[in-house]
Amino acid sequence: MKKLTTSLILLLIFLTTSAHVGSPGVTFEGTAGPYKAIINITPPDVIPGTATVTVYLEDAPKGLQVSARPIYWTVGKDGTPSADIATPSATEQGRYDVKVWFMSIGASSIEVIVDGPKGKGVVLVPVMALSTAKRSMPAGLGWGLLAMAAFLVILMVTIIGSSVGDSQLNPGDEMTQRLRRRRVIGSVVSLVLLVLILWGGKNWWDSEAEDYKSYLFKPMQATTTVDAGNGTLTFSIDTAQLKYLGRGRRMGTTRKMNYIVPDHGKLMHLFLVRAGDLDVFAHLHPRRADSVTFISKVPKLPAGKYFVYADITRLSGFTETIVDTLDVKENLFRNAALEAKTETLADPDDTYYTNNPMGSRALTRPGAAMCGLPGVAAQLNDGSSAIWLQDPKKPIQANELTTLNFEIKDPEGKPAVLEPYMGMMAHAVILKDDGSVYIHLHPAGSYSMASQKALLDRIAFNKPLDEYLPKPSVFADSIDHFVAKINDMPAAERDKLLMTNMSDMKSDGKAHHQVSFPYTFPQPGKYRIWIQAKRNGNIINSAFDAEIK
Repeated sequence: MKKLTTSLILLLIFLTTSAHVGSPGVTFEGTAGPYKAIINITPPDVIPGTATVTVYLEDAPKGLQVSARPIYWTVGKDGTPSADIATPSATEQGRYDVKVWFMSIGASSIEVIVDGPKGKGVVLVPVMALSTAKRSMPAGLGWGLLAMAAFLVILMVTIIGSSVGDSQLNPGDEMTQRLRRRRVIGSVVSLVLLVLILWGGKNWWDSEAEDYKSYLFKPMQATTTVDAGNGTLTFSIDTAQLKYLGRGRRMGTTRKMNYIVPDHGKLMHLFLVRAGDLDVFAHLHPRRADSVTFISKVPKLPAGKYFVYADITRLSGFTETIVDTLDVKENLFRNAALEAKTETLADPDDTYYTNNPMGSRALTRPGAAMCGLPGVAAQLNDGSSAIWLQDPKKPIQANELTTLNFEIKDPEGKPAVLEPYMGMMAHAVILKDDGSVYIHLHPAGSYSMASQKALLDRIAFNKPLDEYLPKPSVFADSIDHFVAKINDMPAAERDKLLMTNMSDMKSDGKAHHQVSFPYTFPQPGKYRIWIQAKRNGNIINSAFDAEIK
């Protein structure tokens, strides 16, 4: 019964998710021309709807004007409306707020323009414009409108009946039987016509509501299986559901699986976390076997139920997290002799990490590491340590933009020299204890760099969509060759390529030992945060627990 209840809870959680589970907001940290900026965007959950855009500028000079506008992948800049001017905050220096309308669903972005004494800066932040909710009319408003409609119908029937009956009388004349009959007939006919009009209006309303339902975002479904005999994990996307999703007029092209593009050099970032304890963590990069099947070498996972999160990005810039659960039976790997025949499936950037169970400070597995806390260091697998530079006396509040700052020190306690890991100084994964909130973060924010590049390429092309889209099968083959070429590169050469245009990579030539991640926690509760970086050519992992108020 407990297992069934857990499965149902997970299903209900996953059925309501989209890209970045339970965390719809988008954060960006970088530059807009000469201005350092942090941008926080809360997209609407109903389209058409307004996104809330908040821009924080460092050392903002006087005379600045900040504006924002939506840009849609389907039409590029030619279909872009004029920008809306942001309002400076009266209480917070350097903060600007603006609401931006999204009128169409799909891969979109918000272009933020900063114009001031230092010149003009422009930055594009990807945003997935999705309808994920339905709005119900408040009961009080509904009854009020019904009463007004009834009053108007009675008034119209009375007016029309009087116009064909009483209005025919001269002053002082008495009502005749003929005029009474005309008044009754006029009232009945007008009532029938008004009822037909109202019925037609209701049918139109219901039709629009059904049409809107067809545009509601429906998360893809997948099945995750493990073959312990050869040590592989297979992630298979539901093809029947793909056909159903493809019937949507606006989302068919946007979500084609053949149009997947690499993000940080990988077609898919797949995360496994043991549910409940959150004490087992794996970051894998499956390779594509066909358009809906992805295969990866898998570590020897201990028994339990696992959350599965798979991040993908498409040519349209549309990012999506596909979720699943995986049951690993007791002794699954112990009873299977692992063979080396699938060694070619191993990705050099895959990682596996274990730590203490959530809510416990006891280590229950050999080789497990203790999670850090705000202000408390976590020991890393190479002898170095990571410290979360967060005052434990100042709890983080939900729905408020915060910056998560971490410092890495070498075994001697000196600042560590970090190296790029998949083109970034660090990666972070944040997960709520019940799995309802998941996000894959970078120092530049929560947006996808591949999505940003896809949208910028589309804008630069500036021609009709039919001329822009390549043949799906040809495109998929070329991407597979490109990804294979990247994986075959030496690590230094690969990271140099992936570092291109990465805004978190410093160019001052100094060694950097601190990393930061801008993020807005969407809900209060208990979270675990995994930090991944690279030092001396090796991937280093750490984890931290946090309680968000």
